Amino acid sequence: MTQASFFAPDIMEMAAQVIAENRALGRKVVLAESCTGGLVSAALTEIAGSSAVVESGFVTYSNAAKQKLLCVSPDIIDTFGAVSCACAWAMAQGALKNSDADVAVAISGIAGPDGGTAQKPVGLVVFAKAERNSEEVLAEERFFAPTSRSEIRAEAVKVALELLLPKKEAPMEPPAEEE
Repeated sequence: MTQASFFAPDIMEMAAQVIAENRALGRKVVLAESCTGGLVSAALTEIAGSSAVVESGFVTYSNAAKQKLLCVSPDIIDTFGAVSCACAWAMAQGALKNSDADVAVAISGIAGPDGGTAQKPVGLVVFAKAERNSEEVLAEERFFAPTSRSEIRAEAVKVALELLLPKKEAPMEPPAEEE
């Protein structure tokens, strides 16, 4: 029996892949969402068996919520803004700290149609990924054409799902033989 979903088929395929690959590794994930308002968590939990992977999610739309629930320093928000790599990284770290998950992805952005500035236009979304017991910092800005609020949020969901996929190690090539 096929069930209808709130989400487009491509998002559902990606969500199913995130669940399957993380389940195979025994990894739990946590989300810290702002501009997506819980859409990434919702897409993941559309997948049967997602409880084996989704540990929790935080929807921290306001700056106060980012500070209270994810321990984002007010200095980060005052200095860099809520839509910054620094803030997204702090959100991901806070999500890990306040959960038992192995990997966190955070999203903050300006979905519009209002709220953009010359420095931070509508369509700017920042992402961060943090893994427990890892020093690696992954934070990036993406700009999505400001077509519509829904489109920007859908594109952000896709990026977040990509970030939740476990890294695939490239197969090692045998050393070249010397002649």
